[in-house]
Amino acid sequence: MRPFYCHNAPRSSLVMAKLFAKIWRTGIVTEPLSIEAGRTLDLARRIEDRTRRLLGRALAIRQVDAGSCNGCEIEIAALPNPIYDCERFGIHFVASPRHADLLLVTGPVTRNMEVPLRKTWEATPDPKLVVSIGDCAHDCGVFRGGYGVSGPVASVIPVDAHVPGCPPEPADILAGILKALDRLPEPGSRADSRTGSTASRR
Repeated sequence: MRPFYCHNAPRSSLVMAKLFAKIWRTGIVTEPLSIEAGRTLDLARRIEDRTRRLLGRALAIRQVDAGSCNGCEIEIAALPNPIYDCERFGIHFVASPRHADLLLVTGPVTRNMEVPLRKTWEATPDPKLVVSIGDCAHDCGVFRGGYGVSGPVASVIPVDAHVPGCPPEPADILAGILKALDRLPEPGSRADSRTGSTASRR
């Protein structure tokens, strides 16, 4: 077998050398962490501490789009991105409501999503929490009165906390999650021993 020779090796080395030289000349171009991002990280750490104390593990979240314009989804999608990286604080998004502790619901509930939303809530194991995200989830916003709109989230399923905004920022979403966690009874308390369901919180 004849030996394999890479004829482009000198050219590749030159390209890499130019690339490293450009990186060296450019330096660090990222911006320092903003005050808002610092607040977000503080909230994420508080959620991690609260979740580990209440549940003994990470927090599993299922996001449900009940009919939004996707503005709130963009802000929710920012939570696990490289800037905030909330996964490192034990805040995980899951694909199935059967694995979730908390539902994040966005948008006004459309008629086509009313039954799926209710079934998603029913499939989520107790104790479960619901946080409605954005103005539309609270009062239908600009979609109020639309022929395809069933109503706000609270008219379909129980809501533990609401996050206002159009859309709310990641820090506000985390603050809403933290507020909802306050509805869970402390481990060993009478409420916790009496029932493992959300009946005492509704």
